[in-house]
Amino acid sequence: MNFVLLAQASGFDRFLEKLYDNLIANGRWKYYLEGLGVTLQITILAALLGIIIGLFVAIVKVSAMNTNNIFLKIGDKICNIYLNVFRGTPMFVQLLMFSLVFFPTGQKLWVAVLAFGMNSGAYVSETFRAGILAVDKGQSEAGRSLGLNTFSTYRYIILPQAIKNILPPLLNEFIALLKETAIVSAVGIADLTKAYEKISARTFEFFIPLLTIAIIYLILVTIMTAIVRAVERRLRQSDNR
Repeated sequence: MNFVLLAQASGFDRFLEKLYDNLIANGRWKYYLEGLGVTLQITILAALLGIIIGLFVAIVKVSAMNTNNIFLKIGDKICNIYLNVFRGTPMFVQLLMFSLVFFPTGQKLWVAVLAFGMNSGAYVSETFRAGILAVDKGQSEAGRSLGLNTFSTYRYIILPQAIKNILPPLLNEFIALLKETAIVSAVGIADLTKAYEKISARTFEFFIPLLTIAIIYLILVTIMTAIVRAVERRLRQSDNR
């Protein structure tokens, strides 16, 4: 019995030693912290770019539905090509194309933001389009009767109502984007996944670094999921008033 307890104690001591080597020794915690900063930076900037692109594409496609304007029709065709390309090909392939083919000499972080932003925009656009179409058509007519142009009608009447319906899906897209950015280490960007690679190369330990970044991602996603649920509850309460 004493031998078993001694073996368990020594095993636990070795585990603590591995934790120290992979998390604290030689300032290795800085790799995780710096990687987290890069991951959040890419995610936030790409999400903002995706919202801008998605909103523009959604407005073009919705506006082209009930018009014979040749420019809107051409814009609609271009948007369809963009959506088919970015929704129909893997994100990893898109990242490699942007990093190795289109912008091989560009700043890697900004190239990744562009790649993820354009990919996110393709999905966000459909969310925006569904939200805009869910707004009663009479709202657009009311805007025109007030003398508002198309831009002002969208800004002051249509979009405020649409955003209320699409806010939870947008936050869920942010969560998906956060997890997708884990592939940027493949093009040499020092994100959380790259932190694991650097540390495991020095300690020859894989489980603890991987477990660490998995826990960090889990915490971030849990926080974002809680925010999504809080927003959904708030929206349901406002609808019931």
